[in-house]
Amino acid sequence: MSGMEYDIVVVGAGNAAMCAALAARESGKSVLVLERANQDEANGNSRFTAGAMRIVYNGEDDLRKLMPDLSDQECADTDFGTYTQDEFYDDMARITQYRADPDMVEILVTKSYETVSWMRTKGIRFAPIWGRQAFKIDGKFKFWGGLTVEAVGGGPGLTDGLMKALKENGVDFLYGARALSLIFDGISVNGVKMRRNDEIIDIAAKSVVLASGGFQANTEMRTRYLGPGWELAKIRGTRFNTGDGIKMALDAGAMPWGNWSGGHAVGWERNAPDFGDLAVGDQFQKHSYPFTIMVNADGKRFCDEGADFRNYTYAKYGKVILEQPGQFAWQVFDKKSLPMKRDEYNIRQVTKVTANTIEELAGKLEGVNPKAFLETVKEYNAAVKREVPFNPNVKDGLCTEGLDINKSNWANPVDEAPFEAYAVTCGLSFTFGGVKINNDGQVLDTESVPIPGLFAAGEMVGGLFYFNYPGGSGLTAGSVFGRLAGTSAGKDRN
Repeated sequence: MSGMEYDIVVVGAGNAAMCAALAARESGKSVLVLERANQDEANGNSRFTAGAMRIVYNGEDDLRKLMPDLSDQECADTDFGTYTQDEFYDDMARITQYRADPDMVEILVTKSYETVSWMRTKGIRFAPIWGRQAFKIDGKFKFWGGLTVEAVGGGPGLTDGLMKALKENGVDFLYGARALSLIFDGISVNGVKMRRNDEIIDIAAKSVVLASGGFQANTEMRTRYLGPGWELAKIRGTRFNTGDGIKMALDAGAMPWGNWSGGHAVGWERNAPDFGDLAVGDQFQKHSYPFTIMVNADGKRFCDEGADFRNYTYAKYGKVILEQPGQFAWQVFDKKSLPMKRDEYNIRQVTKVTANTIEELAGKLEGVNPKAFLETVKEYNAAVKREVPFNPNVKDGLCTEGLDINKSNWANPVDEAPFEAYAVTCGLSFTFGGVKINNDGQVLDTESVPIPGLFAAGEMVGGLFYFNYPGGSGLTAGSVFGRLAGTSAGKDRN
């Protein structure tokens, strides 16, 4: 095979890439998607996610338009609340310490509901996240933290639905097709050089959309850019996100942009494999820590577990765990907090200990100083303001006072048997640094001029997330900016 020709080539096959391909195809142009992985491992990080998507909605009516399968009884039993544009703007600003690019945030926020509605027209179905984002209080589910909607079937359901949509819309697709470099004449991008089945093939194209993820699966790049110690992190998702698209873009003169020393990193099963396992998916995560205390090898607490809802802290606490001695921590539950455990604590692949006394538990926490742990629990329990009522649906103000690191909310004493503890380490989801795009999804060069024929979307775009991340905004951003890039590529260089 000497060469191929398409109007638009999309590099990558995750959520952002497939949304780009579908949007590009709406222009009537020929579209080819290149997937580096084989079919069994395809669809990038998206396939490993739980499928949650943070979107603006102004009440139940907006959600029922998006999820017409909702019954009257389900709605009667649920307080969905609202998540307004102003709340989304505030969350993005606060969580990223006001670093997020204002234009990108505006596109993300204002196009979130519209884009998810567009995905529904492509066959993607959505449902409320009752199991992970709502607690039942007084007989009624109440959602919290601005995160309400997920793709039916989670990440696998989302990617399977998008793959089906590609076929139905006449988008061509190749597995085992690794893009090696852009065909670039020094001025414009005119295609992609690909390797497949030990053959090098040039694919001519009017436009190329790069959507092949971050560099988290590249040990050398994450150690170089995130810093020493990051080679020890577990990778939550695909082993194929090694920064290829980013490097191709930089080779063509793209502007590096965003938080190159940052990434989305969570508490993750201590003995999980080095890369994600599709049979387990995101269930290695351990996200009920706001209702626990977390201790390190020294037996000490090291962060405010209840600083905010899980949605607003989980993506930064993985880094904090990685910085602890031995790169691990234990999450400690007692009888009061055990009902708060999410489903992921019930999988077979967990590092778990149980005990009937706190002293017994201390002797079972592998790698932890038992004497210091018992002292930590004693001091913590004494510092809890027990007169404040516990409420998991709000930041309840049930806190500690007088500790070096106080817990701000949900600070129940750890004093009722049975006790359980789970060992966690750092799981890196994706990296925040990437290339710079404009409001049309075009990749900009180091002089902030668009590179003709080159677009980007998804995790390889920098400038949106810094230090931290509001839960569910990554998939939404992939969809929004994927659709934007694909639409722009469809209009480009006619």
